[in-house]
Amino acid sequence: MHIATCVWQEKAAAAMGAAGGRAGEWALSRASVWALLVVAGGALNCAVSFVVFSFLDVLDMVLCVVYKVVDYAVEAEWKPCYCSAAAREDGVGSGGGGSAAGTLFVPPRAASAAAGPKVVRLSSSSANKMQLEDVSDTLYVRASLLSDATRKPGPSAPALTVSPAIAELIRGKMDRAPRPPRQAPCWSDCDCKHCHSWSTGSRSSQHLYVHVQAPPPPTVEAATEAVVFIHGFISSSVFWTETVFPAFSPAARGKYRMFAVDLLGFGRSPKPADSLYTLREHLEMIERSVLQRYRLRSFHVVAHSLGSVLALALAVKYPDAVKSLTLLAPPYFPVPESEAGAATQYVMRRVAPRRVWPPIAFGASMACWYEHVSRTICLTICRHHRVWDRLFRLFTRNRMRTFLIEAFMCHTHNAAWHTLHNIMCLSASRMGSYLDVVSDQLSCKVALFHGRDDELLPVECTLAVGARVPRARVTVYDNKDHITIVVGQEKLFAAELEAIWTATSQD
Repeated sequence: MHIATCVWQEKAAAAMGAAGGRAGEWALSRASVWALLVVAGGALNCAVSFVVFSFLDVLDMVLCVVYKVVDYAVEAEWKPCYCSAAAREDGVGSGGGGSAAGTLFVPPRAASAAAGPKVVRLSSSSANKMQLEDVSDTLYVRASLLSDATRKPGPSAPALTVSPAIAELIRGKMDRAPRPPRQAPCWSDCDCKHCHSWSTGSRSSQHLYVHVQAPPPPTVEAATEAVVFIHGFISSSVFWTETVFPAFSPAARGKYRMFAVDLLGFGRSPKPADSLYTLREHLEMIERSVLQRYRLRSFHVVAHSLGSVLALALAVKYPDAVKSLTLLAPPYFPVPESEAGAATQYVMRRVAPRRVWPPIAFGASMACWYEHVSRTICLTICRHHRVWDRLFRLFTRNRMRTFLIEAFMCHTHNAAWHTLHNIMCLSASRMGSYLDVVSDQLSCKVALFHGRDDELLPVECTLAVGARVPRARVTVYDNKDHITIVVGQEKLFAAELEAIWTATSQD
């Protein structure tokens, strides 16, 4: 693993280590005071977080009832939700007999590799079992803060009783063949032309929205190299098209065809209400919308955050086609052996630690733990994103980079909720094997970037990826976070990408 830092970062580190004498003693004293303040701040954060998230536990249950009533009043149907599943401690579902209808069980993975994937048993008949290897158990196993704080140490494979409505919810989303996909937006989702243009035609509903930047027609044939850009969670293709795309040199614009996709459920792409937004569905849409539609036989991949999971899956599926793999802030959390039986739960607690500070962790925690609170946030923000956009333009006098607002707000709750759990949390069971394949079986260049001040995904994630793929080149930027690793240094990052692609072509 090669770790690269910027020149100005090295100079800054050298300057900081030049203190001595009384200045050193004063610095030591200040460090002691600062350490005490950090401990006190941490204790205060824990106390406030306990109160806030205990309240959110209750609020989510209240909102569950409210949305059921409103959904029925507006759309004339009861909509089941995942919070109907109640955790049990009595060992139901270890595969024993006598399981009643509607029982859901998760065999402990740590006990044996043959334990198999999660299974939903809709009745005592084995014919009604469904394989749910693509569905994260964090969708229906989310303990309250109080029960989580008092749980016994050590991993536990959750044994659950789930209502028939939940079983029907999952089965209905997995088996959609008998009925056409619903294209009308839910009443709590935005129905503007930007968000819902995909439903106006049958062809647009079968493909993702793809922004293509290609050389002019006379030189397009010579531009044999393609680059696929994949954005992260609650984002869109504008994360790339409004930042690095304009920053590329004329030579790069004349050589590369660049494809920036809006993932399924985000931006201008289809947002089917009956999708589980699994890794399989996201990959199939990328294949159909980019690789097959534009006949890409080889390509570079650039991915940010959650998109890194999809990028690795693409590389594993198309090992001979991927020329280089560039990952920004990949969400890789190596799972300790003590947590192997509940790996998805471990990742969920790392991504969403249920803390009010820092703010990005607070937002991630509400989005990940609370199904109905997060739906309320989407109702407030995403449904009315045009209003928020106008307000930001008015009060900032158009100085704000409004593309970030567009990227953050143009999605549905159903898409965000399922993608977060079925991609981010379920990555715990896949990332390790993906990285081993990239390390041992692929020969493409691997470049990793991370901001040291990233408060959502710590820099240790990228360092762990670099340790698993020894040939990877790791670059850590000081004073950069999850977003400013690109935004604010577009030209620098564009130059980094061009250097990676050029080096790949020369090999």
